[in-house]
Amino acid sequence: MTASSAKPSSPDKRPEDENLGIGANLAYGLQHVLTMYGGIVAVPLIIGQAAGLAPADIGLLIAASLFAGGLATLLQTLGLPFFGCQLPLVQGVSFAGVATMIAIIGSDGAGGIPAVLGAVIAASLIGLMITPIFSRITKFFPPLVTGIVITIIGLTLMPVAARWAMGGNSQSPEFGSTANIGLAAFTLATVLLLSKLGSASISRLSILLAMVIGTLVAAFLGMTDFSGVLVGPMVAMPQPLHFGMPEFHVAAILSMLIVIIVTLVETSADILAVGEIIGTKVDSKRLGNGLRADMISSSLAPFFGSFTQSAFAQNVGLVAVTGVKSRYVVATAGLILVTLGLLPVMGRLIAAVPTAVLGGAGIVLFGTVAAAGIRTLAQVEYRNNMNLIIVATSIGFGMIPIAAPTFYHQFPAWFETIFHSGISSAAIMAIVLNLIFNHLKAGNSNQQSVFVAASERTLRYQDIAKLHDGDYFRDGRLFDAQGNEVPVLGTGNHGDATAPGTGAVKSPAGH
Repeated sequence: MTASSAKPSSPDKRPEDENLGIGANLAYGLQHVLTMYGGIVAVPLIIGQAAGLAPADIGLLIAASLFAGGLATLLQTLGLPFFGCQLPLVQGVSFAGVATMIAIIGSDGAGGIPAVLGAVIAASLIGLMITPIFSRITKFFPPLVTGIVITIIGLTLMPVAARWAMGGNSQSPEFGSTANIGLAAFTLATVLLLSKLGSASISRLSILLAMVIGTLVAAFLGMTDFSGVLVGPMVAMPQPLHFGMPEFHVAAILSMLIVIIVTLVETSADILAVGEIIGTKVDSKRLGNGLRADMISSSLAPFFGSFTQSAFAQNVGLVAVTGVKSRYVVATAGLILVTLGLLPVMGRLIAAVPTAVLGGAGIVLFGTVAAAGIRTLAQVEYRNNMNLIIVATSIGFGMIPIAAPTFYHQFPAWFETIFHSGISSAAIMAIVLNLIFNHLKAGNSNQQSVFVAASERTLRYQDIAKLHDGDYFRDGRLFDAQGNEVPVLGTGNHGDATAPGTGAVKSPAGH
């Protein structure tokens, strides 16, 4: 079922409203948490280290990010009036702002964590005010655009899976070791084996089960350490304004506003993508509710010590690969995240899952996102239009930051912030080209480029009339029902043999 075929008039029939029960919600919800846990803790780790914070304070940043991400997930999935798209989207700290936040920390007049938190609050509130603009762009997201964005989301995430499979920490001497890659390969093989041989329920839980099995194997081989799980407090309530009152600096706010715009573009793409994947309708009202939930969560998270919140693309892949469409599953994941934010011991337990195990599962997850995008692009009409060159250019443009991460380093900071993300690059290019070629049609001509798909092939009636029931074509030769070859003659114009399928058919005697 596609988004266009869903029936919004029957909200109780929406696929995302199915409630699978407490047990299934917990199992599938935990699978979502395991999938995104490494990503949600990475940003506070990086920011905390850049700010020179003590390990205890970095731990508070991580706990705050888990807690804020859980609350944001609950708001997005369950929803309140005007807030929340009620789709299975896991929220967490956005990677889009990492470079900008590090720059703010290192700036002379407006540095430190308080300046970052103030910039996030102010920019998010501005983003909240401009969401009506973004919520009215659904007509510019046909399958042509959404297919491109979904595909590039999967391709953008593949380097993440590769780094995870190599061990995650590039400074470690074990990064890229055969042991790490072997563990990732074992996890990947386990996912595939469980998907093939298991029952329907086991197949849906194949990612989670493979992670558990991979972690047990890693523990047996001495590749993970659970000794630190019990070190530290068992329970720790979030400490509002632990890092001081937010500071508001114009330059920092303007820099962060660019990040917020990128986040709005990426969140729009994620909301539309998951709607396409689960087969439900996403209109401008629903998109606006989702964007407002993102912005209000981002503006409140700094009070707990966290940063901008957005949908996690890797969890969109999990929805696609498992086929579990229920938003209550993801709401349960939000509850687990809130619990982890309150119980650091649980966070330390999940943190013991080796990054290589996540990498093996990530290959399947992220590849599934790209495959879902390709499936969407298969619905696009390519004859007598420029859709093929739109797809080619947009995907190529989106791959530039992936293939060459330093490509935009010499550009202005605002430009690099926007186009350093392959997802936003591809989304912007797809939207612009779709507008130019499919909405602003002035100047368009029929069959205007070699990228336009050729017209359907035609055959002469006199050749078809000589064919009989049972004739078949194989390996460039024509055979009758008894397997006898039917000679295919050349045109005779230049004495050259005709290419298969274009010459005259000589029917043997008796036919």
